[in-house]
Amino acid sequence: MNIVIFGPPGAGKGTQSKFIASKYNLHQLSTGDLLRNEIKNKTELGIKISSIMNSGELVSDEIVGNLIEKFISNRDYHNKIIFDGYPRTLPQAQNLDNLLKKYNQKIDLVLKLSVSQETVIKRILERKNQEKRADDNQDIAVKRYQTYEKSSEPVIDYYKRSDLLKVVNGETSISEINIEISGLIEANKG
Repeated sequence: MNIVIFGPPGAGKGTQSKFIASKYNLHQLSTGDLLRNEIKNKTELGIKISSIMNSGELVSDEIVGNLIEKFISNRDYHNKIIFDGYPRTLPQAQNLDNLLKKYNQKIDLVLKLSVSQETVIKRILERKNQEKRADDNQDIAVKRYQTYEKSSEPVIDYYKRSDLLKVVNGETSISEINIEISGLIEANKG
């Protein structure tokens, strides 16, 4: 089963992805992790990615697409992927469908963590105190939330039309969200 999980920064995507991955024996695909791995391994692509990110630019869909294809084409991950924070745009969603088709796979379920801007700000400021992440402050949190809302709308509609989208209340506790997600996955497996 392949699952996409969506939500604004601070919604708890990473936390929920790790939970789903371990409970259902899936492999978490986080584009951030893929990019950081390339940089850490100092690959030719990693060096290029590093200079793009250091200049404050976004890494192109083409580069991200290549990394994702490498992941999807791995037989060990066949139909056992949770896409954490990807796709973010409509072209990425269409590209993902094409890549999955190429390797005889598909998306089975799309989970959207629904969280208010107030909750996101509160969580991001808490995370800042715990993890000391430089990109966690109120102004950046508001901007990232608004960017997410605007850019994800066409992607959400795309998956709604495919009848794959399930909205999860992301305002509750981590364990309550786990239970809701598990129920949706179990219902989808049958």
